[in-house]
Amino acid sequence: MRATDTSDGADSAGAAPQGHVRREAPAIARSLARTDAGSIGLQQSRHLREESSTALRALLMTPLMTPTHPDFAAVRRHSSDLRDWFARETGWVLHIERDCARLYKRPADLSDPTRGFPDYDKRRYVLFSLTCAVLERADPQITLRLLGERLLLLAAEPELAAAGFSFTLQQQHERRELVAVCRTLLELGVLARVAGDEEAYVRSGAGEQSHDALYDVHRRVLAGVPAAVRGPSTWPRDAAPATIEERLRSLTVEHIADSDEGRRTAIRHGLARRLLDDPVIYFEALEPTARAYLANQRGPMATRLAEASGLIPEQRAEGVALADESGALTDVSMPAEGTEAHVTLLVAEFLANRYRKDGDLMAATAMAEIVSFVSDARERYGSYWRKSAREPGSEGELARAAVNRLGRLQLIAIAEDGIRPLPAIARFGIEAPEIVATKPAAVRSLFELL
Repeated sequence: MRATDTSDGADSAGAAPQGHVRREAPAIARSLARTDAGSIGLQQSRHLREESSTALRALLMTPLMTPTHPDFAAVRRHSSDLRDWFARETGWVLHIERDCARLYKRPADLSDPTRGFPDYDKRRYVLFSLTCAVLERADPQITLRLLGERLLLLAAEPELAAAGFSFTLQQQHERRELVAVCRTLLELGVLARVAGDEEAYVRSGAGEQSHDALYDVHRRVLAGVPAAVRGPSTWPRDAAPATIEERLRSLTVEHIADSDEGRRTAIRHGLARRLLDDPVIYFEALEPTARAYLANQRGPMATRLAEASGLIPEQRAEGVALADESGALTDVSMPAEGTEAHVTLLVAEFLANRYRKDGDLMAATAMAEIVSFVSDARERYGSYWRKSAREPGSEGELARAAVNRLGRLQLIAIAEDGIRPLPAIARFGIEAPEIVATKPAAVRSLFELL
């Protein structure tokens, strides 16, 4: 009996009794479990937000997306939230199926000449439209040669001939144009190459049959190519718009409710489209109603769009922009690698410093001055450029490429009297370093320190 009492006393004086420990262990375990669960929940929420932002950015860059895209699975996982967000913020419709995802992204400014496929002119756009018309009626597989033969039938329409369009496939450059269109469709996912070589077809003669290519036709992806509000075949023949401009405008016009709320929503959607799709919004380029709305709502609007897309809002006196630090959410990067990109950066610095010095946006710089600047820059930086850019006479082509890139980024305006810098180009100006002379610090001798 005493031994038992002594044991209990020792437990009380030293550690807690074993029974008490057993009662505390589940409580500690539950506390740790709650902490771990909370941490895991936060990590999962952060992962979902980041994945949703990645999917949104991927759709902005690739509005017509196929399962081969690395972010297609994320787009499908967040399909419901993405649909709601795009409908609420931009008015764009997002349609997602097993075979493709299509964001019907229409730019706010349809007259912007910098949009479209690279190196496409009116003639190539006609070929692209005719090729899509052929594929819409084709079997699940088609050869390049058969595609060209059926294209010739549509190209011979009297309306096209009256407009001055002709296409025969007799010349090598015509076969190269057809191949360029097919490669665009391959990039979009409308076509998938099964076998063959397009270059061999380009080099072959008109009567040769040995060189060809075989494609799979993905009909669902093809159906998502037009981003029009209504199909061009939905008009009765007697009610169709008369001119091309009227037809294009009718394809993209959107219904706006005849109410104050409807008009405000249309303005908000248009501004959100510009912020997500354009490099910058300048206040002076907006209509008075849109300018007033953006002046009052630019803070909340930029914050909402930035939180969802991962972009960084920049609000200046001249306008608003959403910047991408990674440089991935753009089709025209600056700065970038390559000779043209370096020349563009130098020209931007030249124009920005001139704007900073003059302080006058209305002062235009003649194209000849830019060509002369590029020629002088070649003497300093030519050793870093490719060989053809170091040849005499190349400065004209380099200057035009730089001006074109700056125009697409809305850093300059190209006018009849020359090149006008826009406010956003000031970020590329570099001031000369300011060297301030300072008095040398007094140096104490060893004896003074002792």
